[in-house]
Amino acid sequence: MLHRFLTLAFLITAHLVSAQQSKTEEYLLQQEQIRKTALLRELDSGVFYMDEGRYTTADQKFKYVLENIKSVPSDLVFYFGKNSFQLGQYKQSIDWLNKYIQLKGTNGQYSQEAVMWLKKAEAEFVKEKKTESQKAEELLSVNYEIDCGPSGLVMCPVCKGEHVIIKPGAFKNEYKTCPYCNEHGVLTCEEYNKLVRGELKPKF
Repeated sequence: MLHRFLTLAFLITAHLVSAQQSKTEEYLLQQEQIRKTALLRELDSGVFYMDEGRYTTADQKFKYVLENIKSVPSDLVFYFGKNSFQLGQYKQSIDWLNKYIQLKGTNGQYSQEAVMWLKKAEAEFVKEKKTESQKAEELLSVNYEIDCGPSGLVMCPVCKGEHVIIKPGAFKNEYKTCPYCNEHGVLTCEEYNKLVRGELKPKF
């Protein structure tokens, strides 16, 4: 009888503990969702200021989101690149716009616009290099975890998705299998972020 009572007491206790853990997890998820929603409002606010031509204020909003969000949305990658151009931070603009194009290819919502701003940023950066007036302390995307979207896959920027690296030789081109991507020329999101940070080791 005592054994059955202890067993029942144990089961009740275990159920209560499990229920409390579930409530705690649900609460934490709710708090995280509230936090993410607030950050996305800041992002929308930054876009508003950028469209109004208040690029410095937009930059502050975008940086706040970058510093506080766990996984950077691809839209923010584009917005930050575009706004950086308006601030004359051309190397930073090139870096972020390139990341957006790598993530979305030609099918992204802002792909065509990203290519347009990238060309402008590259042209201005060349001018800037010639006059040795490149801006310092730029916020490069290597410091952040980029969200690669629902597919979780990104075209390899090393081989441009070809899975083969071509090096011009003295008499003929040399062909070498890309040591980073899979046979389809793509990287997982985790591999891509490691590559951007210089942490991805070649497979061979």
